[in-house]
Amino acid sequence: MNAFNMAKTAYANSSAPTRTPRSTEYDAFAQITHRLKSASKTDNFSALAAALHENNKLWTLLAADVSDKDNALPESLRGRIFYLFEFTAQHSRKVLRKEASVDVLVDINTAIMRGLRSKEGVS
Repeated sequence: MNAFNMAKTAYANSSAPTRTPRSTEYDAFAQITHRLKSASKTDNFSALAAALHENNKLWTLLAADVSDKDNALPESLRGRIFYLFEFTAQHSRKVLRKEASVDVLVDINTAIMRGLRSKEGVS
């Protein structure tokens, strides 16, 4: 590709829509929740452990974000999100020990996704 064509494409209008932080969060929850559901329907413990690990990473990021003193969310909502982080971590350990079902984690993630969708109109 010559320099002229490269310059034209560099300044061309992007057809990708602008993503908001809320839509990015929604997509992260959707992908991880799908992985949790899929892994729970198989006997592949490795896939389930990997999906649980990804879910824990997501919730850890959320907990760190709501713990930040500069976070703009109301304090009560921040507290509830942090509580959910603690609950999901404990419940994930139970799932790994085969003492609980992954369904509760899927339900929590789905509720968060509904909340994200209702506040921004993500479709």
